[in-house]
Amino acid sequence: MGPARQRPNARAATLEDVARLAGVSIATASKALNGRAHVSAATRTIVLEAAERLSYSPNALAQGLLAGRTGIVGLLTSDLEGRLSIPILMGAEDAFGAGRTSVLLCDARGDSIREVHHLQTLLSRRVDGLIVVGARPDPRPSIGRNLPVPVVYAYAPSDDPADLSLVSDNVSAGRMAIEHLVQVGRRRIAHISGDATYGAAQDRATGALAELSARSLDLAGGRVFFGSWSEAWGRSATRMLLAQAPEVDAVFAGSDQIARGVIDALHEAGLDVPGDVAVIGFDNWEIFTTSSRPPLSSIDMNLETLGRVAAERLSAAVDGAAGSGVEALPCRLVPRESTTSA
Repeated sequence: MGPARQRPNARAATLEDVARLAGVSIATASKALNGRAHVSAATRTIVLEAAERLSYSPNALAQGLLAGRTGIVGLLTSDLEGRLSIPILMGAEDAFGAGRTSVLLCDARGDSIREVHHLQTLLSRRVDGLIVVGARPDPRPSIGRNLPVPVVYAYAPSDDPADLSLVSDNVSAGRMAIEHLVQVGRRRIAHISGDATYGAAQDRATGALAELSARSLDLAGGRVFFGSWSEAWGRSATRMLLAQAPEVDAVFAGSDQIARGVIDALHEAGLDVPGDVAVIGFDNWEIFTTSSRPPLSSIDMNLETLGRVAAERLSAAVDGAAGSGVEALPCRLVPRESTTSA
């Protein structure tokens, strides 16, 4: 015999209760109950049975949102080039499901006044929720607590701990890059990165230094070479590195652009990549990784996954299961010939 139905005077069941009884995440329970895609028939049946056993009905907030849904979610970005916002948009659309929810993209172009205008426009369209994508991976001002719809921040976290933010785990990514270089036999590893005011640059360096320390290895060159996010900086920093540490056998670059400059400078010095010096970049930006000679190993921030999870968290928030705080999602290694011989 299954669990007894709730008594009339019992506490009203929540979406979290349904998810717990069904043995699934809150986001999955939300999607199953609302007929969204990417939920198997078996899982949907389990969730619906759990909801029936608990006599679950959405809370007042969720009921109001469900009754007035437009099927439109706003994605508010400050990413001028779309390199960040487009993959996040694609991941969000995949999670929402074709034909069920449309994502309306607005680019504030880094202008706070334009951002306020776009926010007002999206709210006037009665969007069901908002995903806010920053231009750089550092805390950004919250767009406010007293909005009529839930908000999830992606890539750049909100400076308000009451908001829900999803970011890439740059510290673990830095460790991942060093771990890969050690696994391919490198021991004299340098780190050339971009603007030191970027939190991501500091986090990647923190992870790299921690992994080197854990393996009792010193940083080649004695310091992290911070500069700009450019090929030109990669070239000039590599020349300085070779003058200070000619024995270097690997470079972890803070971006793919920097890595391209690193490879150019190594070739100019008559060094083979990866024979003499292995090079790994960051971002997995195809325009740089695949056209590099040799093709460039890189750390991918999994932006589509970031968008997909942001959409799942937003769906759960629309259904009354709002979250808060900062959630760091893992990056992934994409090895190519710049660290491993073909």
